[in-house]
Amino acid sequence: MFISNAFAQTASSGAAAPSGPLGSLTSFLPLVLMFVVLYFIMIRPQMKRQKEHRAMLDALAKGDEVVTSGGVMGKVVSLTESSVGLQIAAGVEVQIQRSYVVQVLPKGTMK
Repeated sequence: MFISNAFAQTASSGAAAPSGPLGSLTSFLPLVLMFVVLYFIMIRPQMKRQKEHRAMLDALAKGDEVVTSGGVMGKVVSLTESSVGLQIAAGVEVQIQRSYVVQVLPKGTMK
């Protein structure tokens, strides 16, 4: 035969797992604790960063000096709902997506 017989063994040694509603609760407690720790260590700070980034993007105005995620520095010359026009040199303007702006620099940083 291709499949051998399997015999179930009973747990005859030591203490048995607690039964009832309290026993099932204690078995899920480590999983719940891991999720709570994960939330406070990873998820919550990430949501806070996203909220701050969104607020920074909403506050963009013409004349702001910004840095993009690619490292390009420029001055905001035009704004639309989804894109930003950056002047990166005299007479050179590029259009980027608004979400690629990562930092607003203090005025006068670029010369």
